[in-house]
Amino acid sequence: MANKGSNFDTTVLIKGGRVVDPSQGLDLAGADVLIVDGKVAKVGAGVAVHPAAKGARVIDAAGLVVTPGLIDMHTHLRDPGFEYKEDIVSGTRAAAHGGFTTICSMPNTNPVPDNQAIVRYIRQKAAAAGYCNVYPIGAVSKGSKGEEMAEIGDMVLEGAVAFSDDGLPVWNSELMRQALTYAKPFGAPIISHSEDKSLAEGGQMHEGYWSMVLGLRGIPAAAEEVMIARDLILAELTGGHIHVAHVSTRGSVDLIRRAKERAKRVAETAAAGGHGRPFRVTAECTPNHVTLTDKAVYDSKYDTNTKVNPPLRTGDDVAALKEALADGTIDVIASDHAPHHFDEKDVEYSYAPNGLSCIEVSLALAITALVEPGVLTLPQLVDRMTTAPARVLGLKGKGSLAPGSDGDVTVLDPKARVKVDLSTWYSKGKNAPYQGFELVGQAIHTVLGGRLVMEDGVLRA
Repeated sequence: MANKGSNFDTTVLIKGGRVVDPSQGLDLAGADVLIVDGKVAKVGAGVAVHPAAKGARVIDAAGLVVTPGLIDMHTHLRDPGFEYKEDIVSGTRAAAHGGFTTICSMPNTNPVPDNQAIVRYIRQKAAAAGYCNVYPIGAVSKGSKGEEMAEIGDMVLEGAVAFSDDGLPVWNSELMRQALTYAKPFGAPIISHSEDKSLAEGGQMHEGYWSMVLGLRGIPAAAEEVMIARDLILAELTGGHIHVAHVSTRGSVDLIRRAKERAKRVAETAAAGGHGRPFRVTAECTPNHVTLTDKAVYDSKYDTNTKVNPPLRTGDDVAALKEALADGTIDVIASDHAPHHFDEKDVEYSYAPNGLSCIEVSLALAITALVEPGVLTLPQLVDRMTTAPARVLGLKGKGSLAPGSDGDVTVLDPKARVKVDLSTWYSKGKNAPYQGFELVGQAIHTVLGGRLVMEDGVLRA
């Protein structure tokens, strides 16, 4: 999808790295990855370039880790309509700088991608930019108003891979039921922004001890959990695929875990000829919600860059998210990259918009919070950021280094020490509470369809 003139290097050989590919169960030390004509040709030790290959590009990956290209299935590009916050060019440059070769654009733009024309605009502009693949996520409802179903079938034909009214819940239960039913034959998940607006109304942060200390109106965990429970019930009713975005509470984890167990039992019963309609439940959480707690609002003295939706939760909730990532209850780590203009965040806490920019440090945040303390192994982390999102969205040729797969590769240093400097980010959005943070892990090279788009941490023109 991202071609920038379709100028892939004819042959790319990534030599001597630790190759981690969860799609094949590979974890090979000192291995090579050969990409020919934009596709993975061979993985293994001592791979050689064909003598007839001219101008082969060789990347020395000794001491580094080579993985399928990172995939972020929850990115806000703000384009069309809010290009002053971010646009497709700046957002895809930021993604490539963070090691991502594929991202999915969320639909809270103006106009909303609720028809073929807007989906086509996003897809074509991203292809022209050429820094990473962009798969649009279309709106569930027209204008994301929650009143009338959008043109789901037409958008699938134009390249949309999932549907969501992200930023807003689909408040109408009958509409959500219809959307789950209609999207099922296309294999497209409905992504749930799980928020009961009546419970969350006016809330600024998680409802708990720190909201009381700071005098800010809180958002209870129940605001998320009530809507997740509804959507899980509707998924089973329809036999659809519900994907729960940005899970943040222990109660949500418990609901999703039970629903997955239920889905497994139903599938087994149906396969044995019994009653029951198979359904599918998947989920994601953000690196922000396993890195920070609601105390960050207090520690930062009301820094509006800590204001996100869902809000940062308690230490107990963070522990539950980590457990869920480890046992597979939560399938995917997704950034929820939400850039804003400086002026929008430079206001009193109650007036600031929700969201923080993070795609350029998502990998480092995840390694620091999850791999370094032993919550996940590195292969598990790679799975949650490559193979799993490709599987959830049905992205053929992505999330794998199997021969014939797209030549999308991330080469990273999982032990690199990085001090966050927002001024160096490619994203227009510098709204992140991570300035000066000492993190571990960094993408070094990003290869997109056999083309080196980032080399030694610097984007190529």
